[in-house]
Amino acid sequence: MPIQTMKGALRALLLVAIFFAGVWSHSSGLIDDFLWYLPDVQYLMGEHLWLTAMSGGLAIAVAIPLGILLSRPSMERWAESLMQVLNVGTTIPTLAVLALSMSFLGIGTVPAVFGLFVATLLPITRNTYAGLKGVNPALMEAAAGIGMSPTQRLFQVELPNALYVIFAGIRTALTINVGTVPLAFLIGAGGLGELIFTGIDLYDPVMMLAGAIPTALLAIVVDAVIAFIAFVVVPRGVNPARA
Repeated sequence: MPIQTMKGALRALLLVAIFFAGVWSHSSGLIDDFLWYLPDVQYLMGEHLWLTAMSGGLAIAVAIPLGILLSRPSMERWAESLMQVLNVGTTIPTLAVLALSMSFLGIGTVPAVFGLFVATLLPITRNTYAGLKGVNPALMEAAAGIGMSPTQRLFQVELPNALYVIFAGIRTALTINVGTVPLAFLIGAGGLGELIFTGIDLYDPVMMLAGAIPTALLAIVVDAVIAFIAFVVVPRGVNPARA
């Protein structure tokens, strides 16, 4: 009971704080200043989402088949070594990856998409590999016992049981991707980073927030959308969210 009372009090305090923050923002003119950037936010958000969709889509298209390949018994001795190669994209700071991409591919969208693709690749590959390796061996033996081919076991037993882990990797990767896309502005690719970095250069907090707040909200929305897709797609028997 005391814990429930404390939670209720904290919830009430949060609502009061939000209310007074809204009143202060309106009286100080912050909301009006923020709305002045709304057309820019709408346009740049489209660029932001496009960069995320292109780099994230390419990463998913490459990482899942790669994770499947590395999980095969014939690749067992090489899997971890090859995974460390992919780890370079995560170990090196994303800004450095983008700078290296710019050195080879020039300025603009192409090097930005490539750099973001490299930075997004590892979590999906790693989770695909871990999910497939974590399938209960008894299920694999039963599938082999009823005469399933390796391809049938992959698509009918392994992947359905690994989907929850795979989606967890996709959620992590795309959320990080959304938060990293602003750096693409530094190599001429656009996105909400234009407002963030220009606001920092001009010491204009409103402009900076006009880029930072939508970026944060986009990350939350992308995470929620992927979570909903996972809730619907992942079979009930292996989906803790539907237990």
